[in-house]
Amino acid sequence: MRNLSVFLILTQVIQQCYFPSNVEARGENGFIKVRGTHFYLNGSPYYANGFNAYWLMYMASNPSQRYLVSNVFRDASSHGLTVARTWAFNDGTDRALQVFPGYYNEQTFKGLDFVVAEARRYGIKLIMSMSNNYESYGGKKQYVNWARNQGQYLSSDDDFFTNSVVKSFFKNHIKRVINRYNTITGVMYKNDPTIMAWELMNEPRCTSDQSGRIIQNWITEMAAHIKSIDRNHLLEAGLEGFYGSSHPEKMKLNLNLNIGTDFIANNQIPGIDFATLHAYPDQWMSNSDDQAQLGFVNKWITAHIADAQTILKKPLLLTEFGKSTQDPGFSTYQRDQLFYSVYSNIYSSVKRGGPIAGGLFWQLLTKGLESYGDGYTIILTRDSSTANIVAQQSRKLNLIRKFFARQRNIALWKMARRLRKGGRGNRIDGQSYLSTSAFGHRMLSQAMRMVLCGM
Repeated sequence: MRNLSVFLILTQVIQQCYFPSNVEARGENGFIKVRGTHFYLNGSPYYANGFNAYWLMYMASNPSQRYLVSNVFRDASSHGLTVARTWAFNDGTDRALQVFPGYYNEQTFKGLDFVVAEARRYGIKLIMSMSNNYESYGGKKQYVNWARNQGQYLSSDDDFFTNSVVKSFFKNHIKRVINRYNTITGVMYKNDPTIMAWELMNEPRCTSDQSGRIIQNWITEMAAHIKSIDRNHLLEAGLEGFYGSSHPEKMKLNLNLNIGTDFIANNQIPGIDFATLHAYPDQWMSNSDDQAQLGFVNKWITAHIADAQTILKKPLLLTEFGKSTQDPGFSTYQRDQLFYSVYSNIYSSVKRGGPIAGGLFWQLLTKGLESYGDGYTIILTRDSSTANIVAQQSRKLNLIRKFFARQRNIALWKMARRLRKGGRGNRIDGQSYLSTSAFGHRMLSQAMRMVLCGM
């Protein structure tokens, strides 16, 4: 009878951990969590191959164009891609989400609802960025202009990070997005595990303060604000990886690009759950040849992996990288070499149990969206050699995920057997740990959850 009880508890825990009743049973439905230097999904280490597609909400705001969003998710899923980074903002521009502070275009918000729903349908997690450093889709410049229209004297777009009126606009936007009720799924964004993480800003920069204090204070304030609203999701700052004054010896890797951020200090803020990194050697080293650029990428990624492991003690995700077809002398072979080099660095770290969990290339389009190309475009059904490298990386990371899941299941069954065989000898105040009492059931259920669900 006691063995049957153990079996029933085990079955119940597996059902709750892997097949929650309120979402589709695709095996990827839990919230992604962080423990130490690793991501976890449903109790197992999580590694991801992914992509950027900033345009998803914009396109989905027009119902007649939503098929393009579905097509890109289908293409991505067929190549094993499981994370997409996209914009959850469009401020004061064409098809704006936020038309002006506090006023939202419901049609565009429904477009974002569709993006989240389709990502869920294809088993793809989302990283959703809240704002932009650049003017595209509004960005910090639009917020500053809104504040000026309300009588604020602002001398620079960098006042986005310090002006109280601007910050109140941005905090309201954050709250509005996180508390959005999805008109398609019926789930509030803050309760939807389809969303992996929020991003404060795409590539925040404050060149007027190279000490880094302004960005540091802004990230601290905004991270606390988000965590006060949403404790389910992870948060990252959107950083490119440039070092700052907290570790001046590392700034030689910046290639003289000192932009007011600090990879170490910014990511040590308690509300930031994982670090991010971008890699654009063709932009940052435009006068260097491909071999020099590849050499830099290897050093750049390796250095940040080491810092995530030993200093930050947090996971790391490479959230943007690519090579432009507009580079002088471009060839597909050069792009494939970059992808191969980036993916090799990631896979090498993953095999050793390192902190980097994957890479997201910039950017993925699908047929019919060629006009949105920016030189960095990948169309998986067209760019066959690059697509093969992408798919191979997905398969390799997925094999590692399966290995860890298998090891975890073996550990669970061994623990269950030990508890089943030795339970009667372990007593508290004369009561068996594994008796059929409510106490015994709670103890066994809790132990199984810790092993299986990572709870």
